[in-house]
Amino acid sequence: MKVITDEKKIKEVLSRGVEDIFIKEDLKERLSSGKQLRIKLGIDPTSPFIHLGRAVTLLKLKAFQDLGHHIVLIIGDFTAKIGDPSDKLEKRPMLTDEQISNNLKKYLEQINLILDMKEVEVRYNSEWLKGMSIPEIGQLLECFTVQQMTKRRNFKERLDAGKDVFMVEFMYPALQGYDSVAVNSDVEIGGFDQLFNLKAGRTVQKRYGQKEQDIMVLSMLEGTDGRKMSSSWGNIISVIDTPDEMFGKIMSLKDELITKYFLLTTDLNLSEIAKIENSLKNGENPMEFKKILAKKIISFYHSVKDAQKAEENFVNTFQKKEIPEKIKEIKVKTGEMLSEILVKNKILSSKGEWRRLVLENAVHDLLNDKNITDVNLKISENLTLKIGKKRFVKIVIK
Repeated sequence: MKVITDEKKIKEVLSRGVEDIFIKEDLKERLSSGKQLRIKLGIDPTSPFIHLGRAVTLLKLKAFQDLGHHIVLIIGDFTAKIGDPSDKLEKRPMLTDEQISNNLKKYLEQINLILDMKEVEVRYNSEWLKGMSIPEIGQLLECFTVQQMTKRRNFKERLDAGKDVFMVEFMYPALQGYDSVAVNSDVEIGGFDQLFNLKAGRTVQKRYGQKEQDIMVLSMLEGTDGRKMSSSWGNIISVIDTPDEMFGKIMSLKDELITKYFLLTTDLNLSEIAKIENSLKNGENPMEFKKILAKKIISFYHSVKDAQKAEENFVNTFQKKEIPEKIKEIKVKTGEMLSEILVKNKILSSKGEWRRLVLENAVHDLLNDKNITDVNLKISENLTLKIGKKRFVKIVIK
C-alpha cells in the first residue's frame, strides 16, 4: 500500500480531535517521510459493544489507514481479566474467560464497520502475556516503581480517600506497555484517560531496547448523560444500535455537545463544523443540527435510507405525538408486577427508576390514555406504555 504524504491530510490527522502528541515533531516528520508506520491501538473487551466513544480512536485509525499506514489492533483478552484502572475510583471487576469470550463474539464484526479489516493486523495479548514466567514478569515490573504508581491521579485519589488499590492494578500499565514491545509499535493512540498507560508503553520499549513509540492522545466523548461515555455507566450509543435507537439517543444529547460530536464521530469538513458552531451561537434551533448529526452517524453505520426512515419515525413519534410502527413486545402472565417485568427486560435500570418515573407522571398508558399512578401495579390487561419521552413497550398477556 502506498503511503500518502500530502501535507494537508497529515495536518488534519495530527489535529482533528487530538488533545496532545508525544512527540509531535517526531511523528510529523515520520508521517512525511513516506515510511509505513505501525499504528497500534489496544482495546479490552470489557463489554460486547463498541460505542461511539471507542469509535473515536477507531476513526483515527481509519485516518492513518487511509494514509497507507499499517494498523495493529490488539484485543486485550488477557488484560481484560485484570481490568484497566484508568479513570476509575474503584477496582474494576476481573472478567472470566467466559465473559471475555461472549464479549468478543461480535467485536471484530463491529470494528469492521469502521476499518478495512482485511488490511488490519489483529493480535490478542494473551499470545505473549499468558505464557510469561515469574522471572519475566519481574523483569517487566522493574520498569516501574511504587512511587510512580501512587502518583497516578486516580490511585492517589483512592489512597487519599482511604480506599484500596490492589497490587494487580499496578500491573496493568506494565502489561499494556509490553504490548508495544511485542508488536514493535511506532505509534500508539488512545483516549485522554489512557495517557498513563500510553506513556508506560514508551517506558517499557526503552527498557527492552526499542525506539520509543510516539503517542497520540484523543479527546474523550461524553455520553447521553454528559459524563464520559462508558459501558459500565450505561450512557452509550453503540455502533450496532438500531437506527431509531441511535436517532433518539442523539436527539437527547446536551446542546453543547453538538459540535464536538460532529468533530469526533463524523467526517464532516471542519469548515462546515465551524459554520454549525456559529449558527448555534447565533441562536439557531439545536434540534435541526442534531437531526443532521443523527443522520450522518446512522448513514455511516447503517445506510442513508435507514437514516431518513429514523428521522421520519422520530418526527412522527415525538413531534407529532404518534406511536412508532415497531414497539418492543413483552409477553407476561396475569398478576406479574409491572415494575419487575420492566427491570427484568432492561426497559428500566431499577425499581427506583420506575418509582421516580411513576411519581413524576412519566409513564403513560396509551391504550387507555391515562398515566400509571400505582408503583405496585400488577398486570391485569394488555398495555402499551410510553415511558418518559422516548421509550415505548407493549405488555401482552400470554
